[in-house]
Amino acid sequence: MSEPAATENLKAYKAANAEFAKKFKADGHGGEAMPPAKKVAVLCCMDARLHPTSFLGLNIGDAHVIRNAGGRASDDALRSITISQRLLGTEEVHIVHHTDCGMLTFTNEQLRDKIKADLGTDVPADRDFLPFSDLDKSVRDDIHTIRTSNLVAPGTPVFGHVYDVKTGELRSVQEACDTSVVQYARGAVGGQGDVAYPGELLTATPE
Repeated sequence: MSEPAATENLKAYKAANAEFAKKFKADGHGGEAMPPAKKVAVLCCMDARLHPTSFLGLNIGDAHVIRNAGGRASDDALRSITISQRLLGTEEVHIVHHTDCGMLTFTNEQLRDKIKADLGTDVPADRDFLPFSDLDKSVRDDIHTIRTSNLVAPGTPVFGHVYDVKTGELRSVQEACDTSVVQYARGAVGGQGDVAYPGELLTATPE
């Protein structure tokens, strides 16, 4: 297969990267360590309106940002979190879903039918694309998946959030679970309880 012709996007990206690289060097970047400085992994939706480095106040080298459709705790997201924890020392996980998410707009059956119509591919009935109909429940489900995974360190503070694409605000969503687990998690964010403030979200360290 031949290389695709350069698109306008590709040309723009190359020009933008050349400018970025100049500033990158001028700002003294390039010496950051591989392990994230804040020991945090963020699982976030791939939606183009979400820029987690901006709304969480993250700098280069601060955190692992894992993205997929919906910000779901899929098998591959768990693979990334496992590597992040076991090999790169992260100790805390933040899940970010958002309002007006495309994952609220379809079912597995509808997507399987569209793939068949568009691509001629038969998708197995047990293939789950992880859509959802309840935004807060999807966050709670993913908190539970990560907290109960035997690939994730026991007692890992896992925090759930919903980002509002209209206001840029983040609100906290907590899994209904054992009080001791909730208290452990709350203590990891400086005793702020259920509320996580964007400016403070990733600045506190577990006691």
